[in-house]
Amino acid sequence: MSASDPKQRHRPGPWPPEPKPMPPSSWAKKTGFRPKFSGEANASEIALQPKPRDPHTALDPQPPRAPPPANGVAHRDKAPPPSSKDQLPKKRRDSDGVPKSSVLSTNGQATTEPPPRRPARHEEVVDMPPDDDGFVSRHSHMKYELRDSPGLVPIGVYGIQHYVSMLGSLILVPLVVVPAMGGSHEDTSAVVSTVLFVSGVTTLLHTSIGSRLPLIQGPSFVYLAPVLAIINSPEFQGLNENKFKHIMKELQGAIIIGSAFQTFLGYSGLMSLLVRLINPVVVSPTIAAVGLSFYSYGFPLVGTCLEIGAVQILVVVVFSLYLRKISVLGHRIFLIYAVPLGLAITWAASFLLTEAGVYNYKGCDINIPASNMVSEHCRKHVSRMKHCRVDTSHALTSSPWFRFPYPLQWGTPVIQWKMALVMCVVSLISSVDSVGSYHASSLLVASRPPTPGVLSRGIGLEGLCSVLAGLWGSGTGSTTLTENVHTIAVTKMGSRRAVQLGACFLIVLSLVGKVGGFIASIPEVMVAGLLCFMWAMLSALGLSNLRYSEAGSSRNIIIIGLSLFFSLSIPAYFQQYGISPNSNLSVPSYFQPYIVASHGPFRTEYGGLNYFLNTIFSLHMVIAFLVAVILDNTVPGSKQERGVYVWSEPEVARNDPAVANDYELPLRVGRLFRWVKWVGL
Repeated sequence: MSASDPKQRHRPGPWPPEPKPMPPSSWAKKTGFRPKFSGEANASEIALQPKPRDPHTALDPQPPRAPPPANGVAHRDKAPPPSSKDQLPKKRRDSDGVPKSSVLSTNGQATTEPPPRRPARHEEVVDMPPDDDGFVSRHSHMKYELRDSPGLVPIGVYGIQHYVSMLGSLILVPLVVVPAMGGSHEDTSAVVSTVLFVSGVTTLLHTSIGSRLPLIQGPSFVYLAPVLAIINSPEFQGLNENKFKHIMKELQGAIIIGSAFQTFLGYSGLMSLLVRLINPVVVSPTIAAVGLSFYSYGFPLVGTCLEIGAVQILVVVVFSLYLRKISVLGHRIFLIYAVPLGLAITWAASFLLTEAGVYNYKGCDINIPASNMVSEHCRKHVSRMKHCRVDTSHALTSSPWFRFPYPLQWGTPVIQWKMALVMCVVSLISSVDSVGSYHASSLLVASRPPTPGVLSRGIGLEGLCSVLAGLWGSGTGSTTLTENVHTIAVTKMGSRRAVQLGACFLIVLSLVGKVGGFIASIPEVMVAGLLCFMWAMLSALGLSNLRYSEAGSSRNIIIIGLSLFFSLSIPAYFQQYGISPNSNLSVPSYFQPYIVASHGPFRTEYGGLNYFLNTIFSLHMVIAFLVAVILDNTVPGSKQERGVYVWSEPEVARNDPAVANDYELPLRVGRLFRWVKWVGL
């Protein structure tokens, strides 16, 4: 009988066909976990399925002639080409060192499909569908990746753009810390110049002999709360003369000791062991608690001049959300430059209001202290004159044109062990923050995530960079800024050379004293408005790490909820303990959470121990980290559910040219330290 006889034709099964189960990945073999959809799926598991039929459409009486496909992939010579809306772009790079038959999971593990097969023409291999703002698990749609060097002019432009987009993260911390220490506008200008100089130097070091990822180093918000707690220590309350320099030397000593501990943590290889305890369910609430902890500082200070501070927040929100898709010459300028553009517009509006005399009050002089004002009318409006006017600062006129920041410029650091121990704990929290940034940024710009040795090397160098920050007197430690990941995803620029060239530009800029004076003259209420946006962004960036785990899992929901709640509630208990409702405190209301060392519940006969415990348990990020790390590592859960970070294996990395080129030390320096296996490939 002819082969074309309809009676002998192979009758296909139901459509769409059920995909065949694929071999589990390495960790699933050990745990026996069989998910319906895993972040570590093989290429065939995430191949696009045919679009289901509309239930209202009449069934085709003539069944298709093609045999039933395997794993949801139709026969190559029979399948019609799919429509464009059902496809996702295939993104692969020849030099990424990943086999064509493998894909990267959402947490960076490359898996190959055994046995290898040739995909059909219409089959698309995808890594992760990009969202609206460019967050992807691989480097799709990146303009420049880690080792790209398109030329001096392009990388120079993109390098400067990278730093301008992160301007708020670089300059806002000293604008809060120095006035809290009693520093003048000139002191603020000098510290801002020092921060820019140290940030440029440490970024060059980190991109050269650290993790080698394009991550800007700077004064992280992780250090802000403990620094404010040290500034408001009881022993500093009665200081009047040289208060700024005295507190700065105490801070320098604490930062140097805490950073030395972080250096030991990295270069000893202990970090490669501790990283097994650090996963997205731990990183997310820890970083989110850093941003949420400043709720008592943000808007209360904005309220001192509501028409300026609220407008500052509103403009930045409009630029970053409502106008984020507007592109000029291929650049989404409102999204990339939301903070500097918002600051410039609000500052200009405030300047016009000041020049128009809106904040002039008859018979009142802003240069006269409020305590010396006789008129009740002037005392009533002194706060508005101080916070709304833009001409109250003389930092720009008094700062020199050239200033070179040098080590020990404030004097010899003073070491108090109770403050140094606080900074040791903070350096551990900073390392947790950096672990999340390393992993997320490597999925965007590198061929594979770094090895545990590269991670330890980066943490160790961050400790050395913070030691330099302590010696130069920047007021905070230097660490990887959390906002790096968002900036890389938005600007689509991950070139290491561009970040290095931008760091050189930042060093040159720090030598111009007028730049520091200009930044120091930003009105305090505008700083508070920008900080409200930056801290909200920081909290969201922390929670975004949950995309590597099963965010809908009841296990993870309970752990995240407990971590965030107790990170707010337990510090509130410490901060309110021993304070009567009618007590008249000598510090502003927004600094009251940081004076806990003088009235906390720990009151043993050892004053240093009381200081350490009361301060540590009043820090929101410490409580969030402790609750999350204990629960995540004791409550049973699969690796997929927990979203366990997958780092590259050292043997695989050493044999993969792409990974070696991404993370090996330059100028053959790595060969000299190859015997130190725990800090290299």
